[in-house]
Order: sequence, then C-alpha cells, then structure tokens
Amino acid sequence: MKFPQKHTLEQIATILNVEYVGAADFPVTGINEIHVVEPGDIVFVDHPKYYDKALESAATIVLINKKVECPAGKALLISDDPFRDFNKLTKYFKPFQKATSAISDSARIGVNTVIQPNCFIGNNVEIGDNCMLHAGVTIYDNTIIGNNVTIHSGTILGADAFYYKKRDTGFDKLLSGGRVIIKDFVDVGAACTIDKGVSGDTIIGRGSKLDNQVHIGHDTQIGEQVLIAAQTGIAGCVVVENDVVIWGQVGIASGVTIKEKAVIFGQSGVGRTLDGGKSYLGSPAEDSKKKFRELASIRQIPYILEQIKK
Repeated sequence: MKFPQKHTLEQIATILNVEYVGAADFPVTGINEIHVVEPGDIVFVDHPKYYDKALESAATIVLINKKVECPAGKALLISDDPFRDFNKLTKYFKPFQKATSAISDSARIGVNTVIQPNCFIGNNVEIGDNCMLHAGVTIYDNTIIGNNVTIHSGTILGADAFYYKKRDTGFDKLLSGGRVIIKDFVDVGAACTIDKGVSGDTIIGRGSKLDNQVHIGHDTQIGEQVLIAAQTGIAGCVVVENDVVIWGQVGIASGVTIKEKAVIFGQSGVGRTLDGGKSYLGSPAEDSKKKFRELASIRQIPYILEQIKK
C-alpha cells in the first residue's frame, strides 16, 4: 500500500509515537507485507525467528519490537507491538469510509456497463466498459474492474483478509488496506468471494473464469486464462500462473505457487508448490499418473488377500 505522498521517518515515528533509528528525513513511501515489499516500504516483524528475513528484505524501513543493528541503507522503527502499530498506519492512511448510497458518487463506471438491482458499489470503485453485474453483487471500496467483465449474483469482491494474531485476550485482526483488481474479460460465477489484500492487491488475470462458490484469499494472484471450478478454496498469498486448470472442491494452502499449465483434479489438497505442465490428484496432491496407479493397486487388495487365504 503506497502513501498518497512521500513521508519521512520522523513523521512516521511521530504518528506511531515510537523511537526510530536512521536519518530523520529518511524517505518512507508505503507499508507492505514481507512477500511484496519494495524500497521505501515499511515491513513489520515481531518474532526473532523472522528478524533476519525482514531486515534482509527489499523493505528499507523495518517496524520491529527490539533495537537491533540496522543494516546499511535502511532504518528502524522500534515498537513494543509492531502488529498494533502496523494497524495504526493502515487506519491512518486508509481510513474506513462510510457508504452513503448503494452506488457511491465516487465510483467510476464505464460505458455500456449494466448494473442490475440491489448491487452495492463502494467508494472509489472503478468499473470498465461493457461489464455486467448481476443482481445482488457487492463491490467493496477501491476495487478495480476492467472491461468486458461479468460478475454473477451474490458475489462479494473486497472483503477483509482472514489474518489474525492470537493473544491472551483473544484474536487481534490485521486490518486490510489493499484492493481487489479484476482484469479484462474475466467471468466470476455466483456466490464467489474474493478478499482484498492486506497491503497489496488480490489480482484475477485477464480472461480467467471462476465457477460458482469459489473463494480467493488475500494477496493471491491468479494469472491469465485460468479456469477454476466450483467450491474451490484458495488461501492467501498464492500465485496461480497462466493457463492453469483447477477442478471442483480443490483446496490450496497459503503461500504456494501453481505453475503454468498445471491441472489439478477435483477434491485435491495442495500444500506445496506444483510444477507446470503436469496434472495432479489427491490430498496431498501428487502426479496424477502415479496416483491413478496407486488407486488401481488398492483395488487389487481384496483379490490378493483372498489368494493369501487360499
């Protein structure tokens, strides 16, 4: 998430009321999670296990809960609770805006786009030309939809990320300041849910098609010409490359990559990165040819046991 304008390290430290390490005028341009950080970004870390990863990342400002040696060319913000203060920055730079109408006055809607009754279009939403939003679609703030997109009834774009920190008092939510971006020629089926990014964007690539009841988690990136069948659930921070086919009721764990032209058969569970150009089956998902041979062998077990008895 980029700030509307560049800030200094001292300004950010003042907003958070924390100590800083680095030049007062050190430039700060945004906040992001570790997997999408760029120079000028703030990244937060609150566990020693991940200190090195954060300090060595592309982020040039690290919001951290311990004063450590600052790498050259970087700056630190020392906080007793980086999770809380990361939320504070999201609230400060991307505050919640209450809706005042079913279709916001700040929404921009292209020519020949049809919006059926009972849709909700939030603040600062952009919808391109020749789109069709069927009845009861909900588009949260800051969502961007390209041209020639069809979205069926009951779909929700832009709900918050499912991201919590467990504390003694319960679960604290990491606030979502990112967006959903739907590229051109995408079709989204009925009752789908696509969550916005925590600080970056959840993206559905050009020409991809989602069946009914598909869930896409925060910051996930779906490539071009991807097919996703019904009741598939994809967790946050997943990368699905171009021309992948995912059949019904597939579950994909957070942080994995499905490489180009892979095919995942129905009811498979994916917990690791999958190579492209192959087909997969089962839970955990494995090469489909190997899995089919295993299943054929299992069917022989009753016969083998019968032969042993004889």
